[in-house]
Amino acid sequence: MTVRDPAPTQGYRRPMSTWWWTRKRTYFLFVMRELSSLFVGWFVFYLLLLFSALARGRSEYITFLDWAAQPWVVIINVISFLFAALHTVTWFLLTPRAMVLRMGSRRVPASVIIAGQYLVLVAFSIFVWWLVVHG
Repeated sequence: MTVRDPAPTQGYRRPMSTWWWTRKRTYFLFVMRELSSLFVGWFVFYLLLLFSALARGRSEYITFLDWAAQPWVVIINVISFLFAALHTVTWFLLTPRAMVLRMGSRRVPASVIIAGQYLVLVAFSIFVWWLVVHG
């Protein structure tokens, strides 16, 4: 007589909608932040195309500018900018939770950490603007 293994029991799995993440704001922002990586990738690709065109000379640069002025490219770049802004804001808000800073025995308040990040962002943006204008 052979002993057979009992059939595996399966627990109850509640059906989940494909759009589960749209029901709660925090889930929605999480998914949008993850989706933003695709648009950040587009920005990198776009900048590589720009630098490549610059390296090949004036005529290639003009051709790139003509291509970049097409409505679909402008729309993708605007959407990419919005996703990059969302990514930046959400990560800046999460930083104090992921990185605890202490001065002596006291914890640095989250608002100070977030404000410091925005100050560095503004300073760096002004520096890049200055390089572009005066470079």
